[in-house]
Amino acid sequence: MDLQALLQPLEASALAAQIRESASVFPALESVHVIGIALVFGTIAVVDLRLLGIASHRRSALRLIEELLPYTWVAFAACLITGLLMFVSNATTYAQNSVFWWKMGVLLLAGLNMGIFHLGAYRRIDEWDTTLPPPGPARLAGFSSLTLWVSVICLGRWIGFV
Repeated sequence: MDLQALLQPLEASALAAQIRESASVFPALESVHVIGIALVFGTIAVVDLRLLGIASHRRSALRLIEELLPYTWVAFAACLITGLLMFVSNATTYAQNSVFWWKMGVLLLAGLNMGIFHLGAYRRIDEWDTTLPPPGPARLAGFSSLTLWVSVICLGRWIGFV
């Protein structure tokens, strides 16, 4: 069974039709999605800049992570929910959009980067938290994260134009 055949019933659902046919539902979802990505990127950027040794040098990386991570996850959850709802409204079309798949791939890489950071440099954060510049693996994670999230944002914006 191909992907299009799996997605057609999803796109034909009452929920998808309501999102697609309403004059206000899709724009509202998109607005919440954009606000969510701004919060995700903003909170992540603060931490990433600290990991690069550029900003918030008077605050420890651990403190920034602990303070900002809950907001990041709430905003990410909002993006996930709104993104899935927007996808459902036109699933077969999105499934054929190469930019959509690039965005999903880069989003996966951003998650992988976060996982590598948390399994590596973050486990030794007590050794480097108050030193500048942070160690190479932390700086690499911060740079990679910023690059990947900017790419996610650009690709997400580009989806509607392909």
